[in-house]
Amino acid sequence: MSEDIQPARSGRGLKDGEKRRPSAGMMLVYCLEYALFAGVMGLFRLLGLRRASDFGGWLARTIGPRIPVTRRARRNMAAALPEITPEMREIHIRDMWENLGRTFAEYAFMDAFSANGPDARIELLGRENARHAIEKGHGGLFVSGHCGNWELMPRCIRDMGLKGTLVYRPPNNPFVDAWIARQRRIGLPTLAAKGGEGARAIIKTLKQGGFLAMLVDQKMNDGLPVPFFGRLAMTPIGAPSLSLRHDAPIVPAWCERLPGQRFRVTIYPEIPRPDTGDRERDIHDLALAVNQFLEARIRENPMNWLWLHSRWPKGQGTGSTRPGSSLT
Repeated sequence: MSEDIQPARSGRGLKDGEKRRPSAGMMLVYCLEYALFAGVMGLFRLLGLRRASDFGGWLARTIGPRIPVTRRARRNMAAALPEITPEMREIHIRDMWENLGRTFAEYAFMDAFSANGPDARIELLGRENARHAIEKGHGGLFVSGHCGNWELMPRCIRDMGLKGTLVYRPPNNPFVDAWIARQRRIGLPTLAAKGGEGARAIIKTLKQGGFLAMLVDQKMNDGLPVPFFGRLAMTPIGAPSLSLRHDAPIVPAWCERLPGQRFRVTIYPEIPRPDTGDRERDIHDLALAVNQFLEARIRENPMNWLWLHSRWPKGQGTGSTRPGSSLT
């Protein structure tokens, strides 16, 4: 793998091409938002990792279930997992919020997490699956979802001695984006946001035999309708398209939170790539296989996943899957 992949972002990236300069009023809002954000992160640093994570988890667990956006999480979980009782669903919702609060607080301590060393906070399983992908010599794509502390996958890639790029959606606030980007570079130094600059960094990484880290569980309006928990969901096709175009393996990974601000990250075997001769069908079927992986992991531990995304259209009933594409 190449050693000279250079950072493609300085903290703020382009979204859908060049962005118009924010108005003075919007810049003032951004400054105020950042002042609050930086103050909170500074408080977390003063508290230390354990107390900050505990406080963030307690606060989110206490307030989160009471705010309106939680209705979406309840609706999503009820439709995806109808076998769960309402009482158990509320337990999962509270635990989900606690995990989110802890993850937010842990942004201030990304330098405290490693998969190597005598006091590693990340238990990294399945390294042999990563080695099999490396041996193919085409780079690859590590894919995952918003599970456990999802920011730790890039650190695991780096701790395995790999070079690569983190693909992500930047927040709208450029000052917050720059702060988070600095923390993310502790894992992987190269960041690729949506837009032309990010696309060039992604292609360069794969051509140089590097690896991408991608979260692939959010709704993409320009994706494909692919079954997810028995319902069609607009699914991102970036990873399947890149995999097929560059002959790069898709290697799924999953992060689980353990007690004491520790985590288990498991790297699973490569997802087989279809080769039917019909590129559109191959992209669809590979996206389906990724969704099936995500669904299986979420079913194992529902509270470990972030149910707050608008993953499915409102009012879509179960069983609305594409013919011939049912989950196995």
